[in-house]
Amino acid sequence: MPALDESFEEFMKRRESVSLDYINGNPATLIDISTSHDPATFFPPSGDRISGATNVNAANEKGASSFKEGSSGHFEVIQSAESGDLSFWTGLQHAKVRMEGKEGEVPMSLRVTEVFRRENGEWKLVHRHADMADTSSK
Repeated sequence: MPALDESFEEFMKRRESVSLDYINGNPATLIDISTSHDPATFFPPSGDRISGATNVNAANEKGASSFKEGSSGHFEVIQSAESGDLSFWTGLQHAKVRMEGKEGEVPMSLRVTEVFRRENGEWKLVHRHADMADTSSK
């Protein structure tokens, strides 16, 4: 359980851990840091546009079921900031994931922007935009 009024820097360390839970098939900690109040949006790599906290959380629960134990990953934060009760980070999410129906690890790099709002002293995810990064130029 986070301390109330956790700094955004402290929260981001926890956010990366939450991401590891998710890519190992466990959405519970992501749901815990996600808002349950509208507005909320999610633009997943599929190209969908999901609106409303209930719909976003349902999509995250469903999405986690695609992943299996044994996945690993980390964030490459390019920039982040907070101002009052709003904060964001943008960068890359690199992972080697194990997925249902696939053998071995699948490499994945996503371009990510996330926006957070402080609700009752806790940072809550209110928007995520993630799409596949072009890794061919590396």
